[in-house]
Amino acid sequence: MLRSAEHDLHAMPHFPAPLESRLPNVGTTIFTVMSRLAQECGAINLSQGYPDFNAEDVLFERVAHWMRAGHNQYAPMAGVAPLREAIAGKVAALYGTEYHAEAEVTVTAGATQALFTAVAALVHPGDEVIVFEPVYDSYAPAIELQGGRVVRMQLAAPDYRPDWGAVAEAITPRTRMIMINSPHNPTAMVWTAGDMARLAALTHGTGIVIVSDEVYEHIVFDGRRHESCARHPELAARSLIVSSFGKTYHITGWKVGYVVGPRELMAEFRKVHQFNVFTVNTPVQLALADYMADAARHERLAAFYEAKRDFFREALAGSRFELLPSSGTYFQLARFGAISDEPDTAFVQRLTRDTGVAAIPVSAFFADGRDERVIRFCFAKSEATLAAACERLRQV
Repeated sequence: MLRSAEHDLHAMPHFPAPLESRLPNVGTTIFTVMSRLAQECGAINLSQGYPDFNAEDVLFERVAHWMRAGHNQYAPMAGVAPLREAIAGKVAALYGTEYHAEAEVTVTAGATQALFTAVAALVHPGDEVIVFEPVYDSYAPAIELQGGRVVRMQLAAPDYRPDWGAVAEAITPRTRMIMINSPHNPTAMVWTAGDMARLAALTHGTGIVIVSDEVYEHIVFDGRRHESCARHPELAARSLIVSSFGKTYHITGWKVGYVVGPRELMAEFRKVHQFNVFTVNTPVQLALADYMADAARHERLAAFYEAKRDFFREALAGSRFELLPSSGTYFQLARFGAISDEPDTAFVQRLTRDTGVAAIPVSAFFADGRDERVIRFCFAKSEATLAAACERLRQV
């Protein structure tokens, strides 16, 4: 007689004592919730941040080449040498700081792993870590799991600029780390050279480490320049800088990223990396090293996404959404106050069910659920997808 999975689940013994969660306030991420709802409703998914188009065939061919050539066993813990050398060369060419490929570059299983590992390696119980809200949802759990205290600086609509006076007041003798993100998810704000200079001045003469999330480094619009921590010598000396091949080459599902930083910080990073990941799959690393040889592949990314941003904004021009500035990333924030006074989470759920377009409520990026009636769309989609979505959104 066949038994159902539900029957087997109920038949299993229960854990004998109540569990004390290490993350009692964490549930399923809003990205998973909205993507699932979009699938259930057959909606156009502009919520989760990934492209609906492929990378170039040549990249797939290089992966197959290295697989067939027998490079299918463990890579060195820090990453294959050709890829680390290519990363060091790119960073030096773009930002003027030279990182030693052997000691100061590590390939990671995506950027989120790099961020988590950086926090795990450097934050001790009782340390304070400054983050900027709205904040990507992996930062705070990583800090809390190490026994650190999250100190939240607020970025307010519509321009989402850092308040450096407030940051200065928030720094204490317990401040161990400041986590920054530019270009910024979810706001699409880009930090300026002045912002970086203020950050350098505030951390000068301290032991504060910067973890700089720069996964959208190549997606900056309107002639702006990405101000990497690697571009600023004083910040480079105290920063672990994280980037992502997934965002750059339209391969988010491959989960490959990297981190660069001074050897003292990198040595601590690798102590943790070797035990929570050890290494990243070999043929993909070798293929990415080959693919990086053509710098035009990342140099043309800004223009590619700027055209998509402009297409999306123009297609929504006749709608009742108020579009906020989008200076980088592949996200567009929109106010919906002229449409509804619902909470943003309720609004995006209704938008998904009734209109057939999924978005992300920006309140999900605030610990207190602050609701400014702003939602986030992802425009890393084909023009056909964007046109279909905007046709629906103009009817709202």
